[in-house]
Amino acid sequence: MHTVLVLYYSRNGSTAELARHVCRGVESVAGATAMLRTVPAVTTAIEAPAAPVPASGAPYATLDELRQCDGLVLGSPTRFGNMAAPMKYFVDGTSALWAGGDLVGKPAGVFTSTSTQHGGHESTLLSMMLPLLHHGMLLLGLPFTEPALARTRRGGSPYGAGTVTAGDSPGIAEDERILAQLLGRRVAQTAVRLAGGSNT
Repeated sequence: MHTVLVLYYSRNGSTAELARHVCRGVESVAGATAMLRTVPAVTTAIEAPAAPVPASGAPYATLDELRQCDGLVLGSPTRFGNMAAPMKYFVDGTSALWAGGDLVGKPAGVFTSTSTQHGGHESTLLSMMLPLLHHGMLLLGLPFTEPALARTRRGGSPYGAGTVTAGDSPGIAEDERILAQLLGRRVAQTAVRLAGGSNT
């Protein structure tokens, strides 16, 4: 089986929900399995380190899991048009993987959530792509041939999956779910193909 690491940070649950839909897309591909992981929160205050296992939700990711995965889908809420500090902190700690070329040639995608329509959705996706490019990963987005990309009125773009959960929004829209699953499926299909397996 080829493992796609779905790595996210979520504060209010929307990014975590998108991550679960990305996992469903990964799991729809023969020969692929999803590994759902998160990163611990960070603060400006000096506190005790985070427990090695969170009280609830997905386990924390390790650098070894990142090194061993066959593909990566990275997700973060939008913070002023950029990825959230906990995800940036984790990514900033991957220099040993960069030095070893451990992620070179692996497929990757990105997803985000924001609470406002113009909250920096696309720039956040782009901010997450930059370190992945430095790692030599193969970035995958969402093609315009996907009808949900033309239909969505909130989240999702050619750069990756997303959701906008502003105000009275009823949660993640159906088109946003479809696009998150498509992103997971595309990364998984590419990982399997690169390994010389089936592409169903």
